Amino acid sequence: MLIIPAENTVNWRRPPWVTLGLMMACLLVFLFYQGGDERKLDAALEQYLESDLLALEAPAYEEYLQREIRFEGNQQRVLELQEFQQLQENEDVLWQAATLLLDREFFQYLQQNRDLIWAPAERTCWLEHRSVIEDLWISRMSAYQLGLVPAEFSLYTLITYQFLHGGWGHILGNLLFLFLLGFTVEKALGPGRFLVAYLLCGALSGMVFTVFSSDSQVPLVGASGSISGLMGMYVAIYGLQRIRFFYFLGIYFNYFRAPAIAMLPVWLGKEIYDYWFAGATGIAYMAHAGGLVAGAGLVGLLGQSWLQVKDEFFEPEQEAQDEQFTRAYAQAMASLGRMEFEQARRQFEALRERYPDRPILLEHLYHLAKLRPDLEAYRLRAEELMADAITRHQPEQMVAVWQEYLSKGEAFHPLAPEAHNRVLFASLKRHDFKAAEKAFERMRTRAQPDMVNEACRLLVAEFEKLQMEPKARHYRQLLNPPA
Repeated sequence: MLIIPAENTVNWRRPPWVTLGLMMACLLVFLFYQGGDERKLDAALEQYLESDLLALEAPAYEEYLQREIRFEGNQQRVLELQEFQQLQENEDVLWQAATLLLDREFFQYLQQNRDLIWAPAERTCWLEHRSVIEDLWISRMSAYQLGLVPAEFSLYTLITYQFLHGGWGHILGNLLFLFLLGFTVEKALGPGRFLVAYLLCGALSGMVFTVFSSDSQVPLVGASGSISGLMGMYVAIYGLQRIRFFYFLGIYFNYFRAPAIAMLPVWLGKEIYDYWFAGATGIAYMAHAGGLVAGAGLVGLLGQSWLQVKDEFFEPEQEAQDEQFTRAYAQAMASLGRMEFEQARRQFEALRERYPDRPILLEHLYHLAKLRPDLEAYRLRAEELMADAITRHQPEQMVAVWQEYLSKGEAFHPLAPEAHNRVLFASLKRHDFKAAEKAFERMRTRAQPDMVNEACRLLVAEFEKLQMEPKARHYRQLLNPPA
């Protein structure tokens, strides 16, 4: 049974670049670095068979498996013994050789017990040929160079193992889950913190695996531990919020909603159960469990500081916002159509509070306020719309609103001198000198002397440029009145 969170969709206008980069890194490593492993293995097998090491090691391998079954109680070895004996009956020497070469615990057993297993001549032959194969080929394979080998633990492999994979099925499955989980966690944390948290979860996952398999010679490879960390972070970010999960059971699949964090013990319990009872499947269950705990623990410990979720994460995506806006806007317009002006005003005000960057809402509020030009609200909306027009670099709209207000509301509630002054500046830039002079006359009656003098100097300068001396003289006289 498979259960994964599926609460979000990808916003391709803001691609998850780090997630995509990690996927690309894994793929490039698999293709160009690990791509040479097959050639190395083929060479090792050819040299192994030419050296006749199979005749030396095959009997020792059967004895090794029988000892594991008899003294260690490892029942999984029963199946391995039966499979190996079947290979012998079929005289499939290539697969026999591959089995012996790649069983690292068996190789360790041979190194520790070679004096007991073989006579001196056989032991010398084995050491001579096996050492060469190990040095030339096996030790140079990617899993043994950069994979995490618990019995030969190295710090750097806590990072490098996360980018190696065991085959096409392994890497494609991991890349799929990395994408499905990564884009959401990256959006929540931001690219930099997401990358650090991802690698840290992988490292902690590898450490847990090492603790539970400290004597193992089998290298751990793959991004599964890091991806389990993403699953832990995903549900910890949402906490008790009910989110959508996708599940797949046999041929049946569907969605359900549940508190996000409630799935953590379910996933963790499954990994621990499989570790104890699933047998030797080649899956690093404790690495998965370690990743889950690491991811959830990091968010739990650092969620209010370094790993704090970005404020905009829980906001609806732009498409959802557009849909919500369209629906609410239609309701407000319907109120206008029914001439329920007070209801429409409240609806547009609520919309403007949620969507302050949509100028159409301010325009509707201005026109609603214009229905009562005798009220102070009309002046406030007019000044607000004029300031908004300047911010959006639309001086024509500002001047149009100003002129309309002069004809309807100025008699009741005069505009502030600053509003007239802004119109004067905008009109001069547009070479609309008639509107500029009109704005000056409105402004000079209520403005401070400094503002009036500055406006006079601007008007003088503009009229002098146009060689309109009578106009320029008029404003010079206002600037310097006769004693």
